[in-house]
Amino acid sequence: MPEFIEVTDVLDLHGTPVKLIPDMIDAFLQNAIELKLERVQIIHGKGRSKLKYTTYQLIKNDARVFRFYDAPPQLGGWGRTVIELKPDDKDG
Repeated sequence: MPEFIEVTDVLDLHGTPVKLIPDMIDAFLQNAIELKLERVQIIHGKGRSKLKYTTYQLIKNDARVFRFYDAPPQLGGWGRTVIELKPDDKDG
Protein backbone atom coordinates (compact mmCIF):
# COMPACT_ATOMS: atom_id res chain seq x y z
CA MET A 1 0.00 0.00 0.00
CA PRO A 2 1.27 3.48 -0.75
CA GLU A 3 1.98 5.78 2.19
CA PHE A 4 -0.38 8.44 0.86
CA ILE A 5 -3.71 7.82 -0.83
CA GLU A 6 -5.65 10.73 -2.27
CA VAL A 7 -9.34 10.32 -1.50
CA THR A 8 -11.63 11.24 -4.39
CA ASP A 9 -15.09 10.21 -5.53
CA VAL A 10 -13.63 7.60 -7.92
CA LEU A 11 -12.06 4.25 -7.10
CA ASP A 12 -10.20 2.57 -9.98
CA LEU A 13 -9.88 -1.18 -9.46
CA HIS A 14 -7.82 -1.90 -12.59
CA GLY A 15 -4.96 -4.20 -11.68
CA THR A 16 -6.24 -4.82 -8.16
CA PRO A 17 -6.11 -8.41 -6.89
CA VAL A 18 -9.66 -9.61 -6.22
CA LYS A 19 -8.78 -10.56 -2.62
CA LEU A 20 -8.06 -6.89 -1.81
CA ILE A 21 -11.28 -5.52 -3.30
CA PRO A 22 -13.64 -6.08 -0.32
CA ASP A 23 -11.43 -4.04 2.02
CA MET A 24 -10.83 -1.37 -0.61
CA ILE A 25 -14.52 -0.90 -1.39
CA ASP A 26 -15.44 -0.88 2.29
CA ALA A 27 -12.84 1.80 3.07
CA PHE A 28 -13.82 3.77 -0.07
CA LEU A 29 -17.50 3.84 0.89
CA GLN A 30 -16.71 4.70 4.50
CA ASN A 31 -14.52 7.61 3.40
CA ALA A 32 -17.24 8.79 1.04
CA ILE A 33 -19.79 8.79 3.87
CA GLU A 34 -17.40 10.66 6.15
CA LEU A 35 -16.78 13.23 3.40
CA LYS A 36 -20.57 13.51 2.95
CA LEU A 37 -20.38 12.59 -0.73
CA GLU A 38 -23.72 11.81 -2.33
CA ARG A 39 -22.40 9.87 -5.31
CA VAL A 40 -19.21 7.93 -6.04
CA GLN A 41 -17.92 5.83 -8.91
CA ILE A 42 -16.01 2.58 -9.13
CA ILE A 43 -14.11 1.79 -12.31
CA HIS A 44 -13.86 -1.96 -12.84
CA GLY A 45 -13.46 -2.18 -16.60
CA LYS A 46 -15.46 -4.01 -19.22
CA GLY A 47 -13.44 -7.17 -20.00
CA ARG A 48 -14.71 -10.40 -18.47
CA SER A 49 -15.77 -8.24 -15.59
CA LYS A 50 -14.79 -10.35 -12.56
CA LEU A 51 -14.13 -6.96 -10.94
CA LYS A 52 -17.64 -5.75 -11.79
CA TYR A 53 -19.23 -8.95 -10.48
CA THR A 54 -17.25 -8.71 -7.24
CA THR A 55 -18.13 -5.02 -6.90
CA TYR A 56 -21.85 -5.70 -7.36
CA GLN A 57 -21.80 -8.57 -4.86
CA LEU A 58 -20.22 -6.28 -2.27
CA ILE A 59 -22.45 -3.24 -2.74
CA LYS A 60 -25.84 -4.79 -3.46
CA ASN A 61 -26.64 -5.29 0.23
CA ASP A 62 -24.44 -2.57 1.70
CA ALA A 63 -26.49 -0.42 4.09
CA ARG A 64 -24.62 2.71 2.93
CA VAL A 65 -25.73 2.28 -0.70
CA PHE A 66 -29.02 3.81 -1.84
CA ARG A 67 -28.74 2.53 -5.42
CA PHE A 68 -26.16 1.78 -8.10
CA TYR A 69 -26.09 1.57 -11.88
CA ASP A 70 -23.82 1.61 -14.93
CA ALA A 71 -22.29 4.98 -15.73
CA PRO A 72 -23.53 6.86 -18.77
CA PRO A 73 -21.60 6.08 -21.98
CA GLN A 74 -19.54 9.29 -21.83
CA LEU A 75 -18.19 8.20 -18.41
CA GLY A 76 -17.36 4.63 -19.35
CA GLY A 77 -20.73 2.91 -19.59
CA TRP A 78 -20.82 -0.60 -18.15
CA GLY A 79 -17.11 -0.41 -17.28
CA ARG A 80 -17.89 1.97 -14.41
CA THR A 81 -20.52 1.80 -11.67
CA VAL A 82 -22.14 4.88 -10.17
CA ILE A 83 -23.15 4.48 -6.54
CA GLU A 84 -25.61 6.82 -4.85
CA LEU A 85 -25.09 6.83 -1.11
CA LYS A 86 -27.61 7.13 1.68
CA PRO A 87 -27.18 10.28 3.71
CA ASP A 88 -25.26 9.92 6.95
CA ASP A 89 -27.89 10.53 9.62
CA LYS A 90 -25.47 10.65 12.55
CA ASP A 91 -25.57 14.46 12.49
CA GLY A 92 -29.16 14.47 13.53
